[in-house]
Amino acid sequence: MPWREWIRTVEIEPSLYAADFARLGDQIEVLLRAGVRIFHFDVGDGHFVPPITMGAIVLQSISPIVHNSGGVLDCHLMVEEPQRHFEAVAAAGGDSVTFHYEAVEDVAAVVRAAREQELQVGLAFKPETEPEAAAEAAKGVDVVLCMSIEPGYSGQPFMREAIPRIRRVRELLPAEVHVQVDGGIGPDNARAVWEAGATLLVAGTSIFGREDLTRAYRRLLEAVA
Repeated sequence: MPWREWIRTVEIEPSLYAADFARLGDQIEVLLRAGVRIFHFDVGDGHFVPPITMGAIVLQSISPIVHNSGGVLDCHLMVEEPQRHFEAVAAAGGDSVTFHYEAVEDVAAVVRAAREQELQVGLAFKPETEPEAAAEAAKGVDVVLCMSIEPGYSGQPFMREAIPRIRRVRELLPAEVHVQVDGGIGPDNARAVWEAGATLLVAGTSIFGREDLTRAYRRLLEAVA
């Protein structure tokens, strides 16, 4: 299923990296009932980013829960040599892979490798990368992810300088390519991020750091309503 069929006017994407792993399945089910359609699944390899995070085994365990309710799993690969992981992600139930501009030499070849696994594909860029460079390299992708923190750790504050970067990359991309933003998203900045041109807002701590996940998710939706 292509991205354009997943995304409504705007999607709040809970980042499972911030979830309580002792209650991961239960928390996913709560958010699916609240109306969540897309979940963000971060993979860190301990090289491209310092932490080693979730992998294919966790993805395989949760993908039936998400898919049986009509949801999808958007996998953000904060890794070196991301193409090595595509087959495992697809087999475990991932629906899309987003890899980093800074991690590869040949973006087009990596996009082709993702398509060979029938995955939707995104290109992420870090705060120090110019939007022009990312947009130029993003030919053939479905999504461009503008990082609003340094990738790696959940709970970092939103970088306000991300707003002009979001706006600029939105100006440079074709209309059919979605802009995603990840890092420090909360009710106080979600509307500004959306107004800058993002349609996919990844939220970790601002959802999973609250006792009432449904209310936290809906507060974010209301912020951009």
